[in-house]
Amino acid sequence: MDDPRKVILRPVVTEKSTELIERLNKKGEPQNSYAFKVSRQATKPEIRQAVEAIFNVKVTSVNTLWRPSKPRRTTRGGSTHVPRWKSAIVTLTQGHKIELR
Repeated sequence: MDDPRKVILRPVVTEKSTELIERLNKKGEPQNSYAFKVSRQATKPEIRQAVEAIFNVKVTSVNTLWRPSKPRRTTRGGSTHVPRWKSAIVTLTQGHKIELR
């Protein structure tokens, strides 16, 4: 993928994902990890390059996972499913930071 904005769709800002930023690692330093919703076809090297290009930071590691689909009720009493999506947990080197709003 050429455009980094097509790889990184949006940041995931939840209580659990914001806890990843301050959580301490084995050395007692902040873990400095951020969660993003990414394209289904995105690979780890593409995600690394996109985050480094968009936010001007240095990435240490990238972990990906698939969020499962969930059943939802419709307004007329039926049911449907929200499609599954791909998430990436990106860990930055110490001293780098991303400002999420």
